Amino acid sequence: MSSPWKLLLQQSLRRNERLRHSKYFQIATVRPDGRPANRSVVYRGFLWDTDHITFVTDARSNKTTDLSSNPWAEIAWYFPETREQYRILGKVTVITKHTPAEEKLGRARTGAWRAMSDPGRQQFTWPFPGLPRATDEEDEAAFKNAPPSKDDPVADPFCLCFIQVEEVDLLNLKSNERKKFVVTRGNEESGDNRGIQAAVEWIESDVNP
Repeated sequence: MSSPWKLLLQQSLRRNERLRHSKYFQIATVRPDGRPANRSVVYRGFLWDTDHITFVTDARSNKTTDLSSNPWAEIAWYFPETREQYRILGKVTVITKHTPAEEKLGRARTGAWRAMSDPGRQQFTWPFPGLPRATDEEDEAAFKNAPPSKDDPVADPFCLCFIQVEEVDLLNLKSNERKKFVVTRGNEESGDNRGIQAAVEWIESDVNP
């Protein structure tokens, strides 16, 4: 059974689907030195039939460094058409090349790779993000390689991430209504079933906007 906030989020996505940027959300992490970091990522659906929101990232990016030292993150997601804001708090798991491809999460990573567009997969062949750019000739060669196909092996830097949601704060600016959802959670499965959601119960409350 889907959680109440998940059903509302899916409804918001449908109502805003004509806006391409409605699938972008901001996710904030904490750097190892304690300072905040924030960036936009693309929503890639839910992991299987769970409440875990997925996105992809580059293993060489700063966000993977942040998450390895502190897995807590918060999403801010605004839908202009319906004037709704979701703030979603939880812990992020990063599925890397070190997850065996035959395991269930490894298969999920491969599936996410195959679902990417050609330009999306191409980005994972680019030079190390954040380093100084090369000279013009080197630069052109580095960024204009043919993109891998969906059937090529998954690029080593490609990671699939999912956030195990703990709290959701939904604010509707049209109706001035605000709801909070807080989870009471059982144990997550481990081993090959890691990421499969145990039975959970959500406490829903109406709060002042």
